[in-house]
Amino acid sequence: MGNSPVDSGSPQQIPVVVLAGFLGSGKTTLLNHLLHRSGGSRIGAIVNDFGAIEIDAMAVAGALGDSTVSLGNGCLCCAVDASELDLYLERLAAPATGIDVIVIEASGLAEPQELVRMVLASEHPGIVYGGLVEVVDAAEFDDTRARHPEIDRHLALADLAVVNKLDRAGDADRVLRLVRSLTDRAAVVPATYGRIDPAFLFDCRPGEERVGQLSFDDLHDHDGPDHGAGDHGHLHTGYDSLSFASDVPLEPRRLMRFLDSRPEGLYRIKGYVDFGPYDPVNRYAVHAVGRFLRFYPEPWAPGEDRLTQLVLIGSGIDADALGKELQGCGNDAPHADEHGMWGVLRYVQSPDDRGGPADSDTDDETEADLEDPLA
Repeated sequence: MGNSPVDSGSPQQIPVVVLAGFLGSGKTTLLNHLLHRSGGSRIGAIVNDFGAIEIDAMAVAGALGDSTVSLGNGCLCCAVDASELDLYLERLAAPATGIDVIVIEASGLAEPQELVRMVLASEHPGIVYGGLVEVVDAAEFDDTRARHPEIDRHLALADLAVVNKLDRAGDADRVLRLVRSLTDRAAVVPATYGRIDPAFLFDCRPGEERVGQLSFDDLHDHDGPDHGAGDHGHLHTGYDSLSFASDVPLEPRRLMRFLDSRPEGLYRIKGYVDFGPYDPVNRYAVHAVGRFLRFYPEPWAPGEDRLTQLVLIGSGIDADALGKELQGCGNDAPHADEHGMWGVLRYVQSPDDRGGPADSDTDDETEADLEDPLA
C-alpha cells in the first residue's frame, strides 16, 4: 500500500483506531505485531489503564513498559472523559512526533461504544476516527459469548473483526461464519498470533527498516512459531484491495449511491475524487472506514492531472465488480446539476467543526448505529 499513488497526499488528519476485545483475546499481541511490522510508520498508543505514549514503530514491544503514564483506573472508558482523552491525543498528534496512526488499546472489560463516542467527540482537528477493531478468541468464542453476551453488540459495532487464535480452534470455519453473522458489514479477518496486515489500519511508509534480520516483506513467510502452519498465518491472507483510477470525472450522486451500498467486508476507502464541473476548483480527498465517511475538499495544484484515484481494502470483496461499479460512476458531461453535490457536502467537515457527533453531518449514521447497533 505504500506505493499507492494516493498515499502521499492522504488527508492531514491522524486516524485513531480503537482496539477492543475481551481479556485474553490477543489485543496486546496484535498491537505488538503492528509495532514491529509497520515499516517506517510511527504508532502512538494509549494502552489499557495507562497513559499516552509515543512509540517508534521499530521499537521493541518491551519499550512500552518504560513509557507509560498511569490513568489510575483499569478501564479507559471509565478512567477518562472526552476532554481528558483530548490531552493525550493532542500530545500524540503534535506534528513534531511524526506519528502516523494512534491506537487505543482498550481494557478487556472496556465498553467499545463509549470509546468510539469519545473519539468522535474529540475537539482535536488533527485526528479522525479510524475505526473499531474487535478481537475475538476463536478457541474460546462460544464460552466467551456465554459469559459475556454483550460481545454480540460489540461485534455489531465493529468496523473490522479479527478472529484470532484460529490455530487453536477445532472448528475454525464455523467460528468465522458465526462472527460474520454477528457483524454489520464489517470486514472479518482470520488471524493467528494477532498477525494481520497493517494495511488494514494505516499506510506503511516505504523504507528499508528491518526487525532483526527480517524485512517487512519477509514476515509473511518467517514470522512466528506457527510458520508453515497454514494460510491463516500469512499477513496478506484474508484481505483484498482494489486500485481505481479514472480521468473521467465522477458524478457525485452516483458515487454516493455506491458508497451508501458498499458491501460487507469493505473496510477502507481512501484517495481522491474529481467531480469535474461540480467543483472545478477542488479535488476531494475521501476517507472511509467501516460506516464512517468524510470528504476533504482541497484545491487542485496548477497543472496537476485531474484524476480520480481510489484504493479500496476489504475482506472477501469482489474487486472486479467494485471496479465496474466505480467505472459506472463516471460522467464527462460539461455541465453540473446545481444540487448534485448535496450528498457529498453532508460529509464535508466545515472549518468550524471539530468533529463531535453533534456537530458533524457524517456522524448521523454512526450515532444511530451506536445507539442501537442491532436494530
